[in-house]
Amino acid sequence: MPNNKRKNRGNKNKEVTMTPSNEKDTPIQDYEDDDIEEMQEADLKKLIRTLRSSQKQILELQKSLMDKIENLSRENEILRRNQNETKQLVQQETGIVTEVKNSIDQMKNTIESLTNRMGEAEERISDLEDREQERIQSDQRKEEEIGNLKHIVGNLQDTIKKPNIRVLGIPEGMEREKGLEGLFSEILAENFPGLEKDREILVQEAHRTPNKHDQKRSSPRHVVIKLSTVKHKEKILKCAREKRQITLRGSPIRLTADFSSETLQARREWRDIAQVLRENNCQPRILYPAKLSFVNEGEIKTFHSKQKLKEFVAIRPALQKMLKDVLHTETQKHGHQYERR
Repeated sequence: MPNNKRKNRGNKNKEVTMTPSNEKDTPIQDYEDDDIEEMQEADLKKLIRTLRSSQKQILELQKSLMDKIENLSRENEILRRNQNETKQLVQQETGIVTEVKNSIDQMKNTIESLTNRMGEAEERISDLEDREQERIQSDQRKEEEIGNLKHIVGNLQDTIKKPNIRVLGIPEGMEREKGLEGLFSEILAENFPGLEKDREILVQEAHRTPNKHDQKRSSPRHVVIKLSTVKHKEKILKCAREKRQITLRGSPIRLTADFSSETLQARREWRDIAQVLRENNCQPRILYPAKLSFVNEGEIKTFHSKQKLKEFVAIRPALQKMLKDVLHTETQKHGHQYERR
């Protein structure tokens, strides 16, 4: 009977409406102890489920709050650390800026010092360049003076050697029987019978050159004959050019004028050009001391230097074509000699 009374009492007071346990947003109702006693078992179970669900929500909410609090704490710690690191970075950057400023000041001082040194170095270099230029000019003047002196010495030697005749091809030792003067008289008698009887042709001196005989040398030394006058020398050489083939005891020899080494070299430099002119019937001759003479368009032309010859050839197309190769070769030779110097 007590159960019936509870049921009736429950019916008289109010009806309890329970929300499904799966609805999380349903508010939890307040129940009195008497209400709980009057509940049916099914309602009580529902209430228990609701309470458990609510408790679970509270725990989840509490856990969520704790997580947020923990996250906030971590973030605050991170912020605090970041602030400390930022302060340290600022301090470090401030130190770096100071060091950079000091370095810049040092660099400015260094650059200023280097600029001053460069200025001093440039002045020294300028002085050295001036001295070098003066030295070059001095060397050029010395070379010109040496060249002039060589030219003067060459002229003096040529003047001294002007009455001389140089004989090439007389074997070594042949002079032992008659001497060099006797051999020269024999040459005149063998080749120029008329001259041999000319009593005015006098030999003042005769010798071989160089004075010392080199045993390794295959060709005999030249014989230099000094005559009393230049006129007699030119007369003999003219006869030699006309006869062309000169002999001594049947063996060929050569008679030439005696020149200084400088003049001899200058005469040699005309040799290739003279050969080309000879092949083209221009009748070339190398005149005393070192001039080139040849016939061009019916006129005799004489040149003291190759530069003058080149200037003349430039306005003569036929002659330019004739001498083009040999003049080009000569230019290349001089270029190589200049490079070696």
